[in-house]
Amino acid sequence: MRAVKHLAAVALLGLPLAVQAMECQLDNSNYLSAQDSAPETMQWMQGSPPPADKRLQLADGSFFKFPALRYSVGHMSEFIPTTLVSRRNTTPSTLPYALDSELETLTYTPWGSDQAISWKQMLAETYTDGILVMHKGQVVYEQYLGGFKDYQRHLIMSMTKAVVGTLALDLIKQGKIDENRLISEYIPELKPSGFGDATVKQVLDMTTGIDFDEDYSDPKSEIWVFSASGSHMPKPPGYKGPNGFYEYLPMVQKQGEHGEDFNYRTVNTEVIGWLVARVTGMSVADYLEEKIWSKIGMERAAQFQVDMLGTPFSGGGLNASLRDIARLGELLRNNGEYNGEQILHPDVVKDIRAGAQFPAFKKPADSSMESWTFRSMWWVTGNENKAFMARGVHGQSLYIDPTQDLVIARFASHPVAANKANDCISLPLYEHIVDYFSNHER
Repeated sequence: MRAVKHLAAVALLGLPLAVQAMECQLDNSNYLSAQDSAPETMQWMQGSPPPADKRLQLADGSFFKFPALRYSVGHMSEFIPTTLVSRRNTTPSTLPYALDSELETLTYTPWGSDQAISWKQMLAETYTDGILVMHKGQVVYEQYLGGFKDYQRHLIMSMTKAVVGTLALDLIKQGKIDENRLISEYIPELKPSGFGDATVKQVLDMTTGIDFDEDYSDPKSEIWVFSASGSHMPKPPGYKGPNGFYEYLPMVQKQGEHGEDFNYRTVNTEVIGWLVARVTGMSVADYLEEKIWSKIGMERAAQFQVDMLGTPFSGGGLNASLRDIARLGELLRNNGEYNGEQILHPDVVKDIRAGAQFPAFKKPADSSMESWTFRSMWWVTGNENKAFMARGVHGQSLYIDPTQDLVIARFASHPVAANKANDCISLPLYEHIVDYFSNHER
């Protein structure tokens, strides 16, 4: 049963971020290098049929163990059921290119280190699968590694939360949701639960006082009950737990008071996904298609992982191409406008960049993160440019700095899930890129 639980969590949940402790972890010596672990090197699932030692499966969890996860993040629909987020045969937008080869010559010092690293070293140390940088609406850098292709979809993990949060915040700005009303006024099924007396805003900013922990080392942790509810694996004999996320969420109990602190808990995003579905009459996947994916010139349909009853996993189940994630970043950099059309309410980005009340990190890895907060499922830096980002474990990033007209999208498959393995290299890099363009007029 433990193996099934573990599988449900890593495959369906994508592993939430740990936010209370952020010490740097820069040593990858215990793992195969990026080059040696690349899917094109490992030859996973190659052959008809693949040799036994190259087969990856859902049933035994092998598909999501390093180094196999480096293949799986680009092939999730082959292992987990998904629903389509169509672009509806719209014409893909043309991304203008003005490539800047000087970016590859940049060197900088990661947090927690006294040694500068090169751009090439950064790509290897973060196990980058793809990275795309846009400045002033132009692609200035784009690279794919380890066999990952520009047309492939990649699991974006907890970056999904920011997408769902954006949909909800847009509905708030449209006046279709009142963020100060109780969530249970929109979803009566949650009235007897720990969410019952929480406001929409408290759920959206993850300041709920609920009895829910995400300790994967504890077999009694609530995360295992949640993950089992949505797992596609057969339930064990005698299973009497919830079936599907919507059966699980009303079971969450209250612990403490709402609105007193920030605590990162994936179930908050599941509630917000339910809210979007209840208000719009569409699933999160269908509403994302209706509102954004069919409107801004996406190249590829996205895929949303679903639970056993077909409910999209709002906390970490979106799969998309790198260029399309960059297009999403451009939409937000431009305050929700695309080709002269206001796709999102113009106050959405302003609201996100304003940040929230509580600090995001109890023990930040760097002093620059002391100003970070969490608003509407986005991480808000609080720096002078009011940059904000979506983040997912194993190295997923979408960094948006509207002040410097900059968008950085990065997919990765680092062997360590926790952000401490990536942030201390990635975040100073993003700051260095900002400095580079602020000092190099284009």
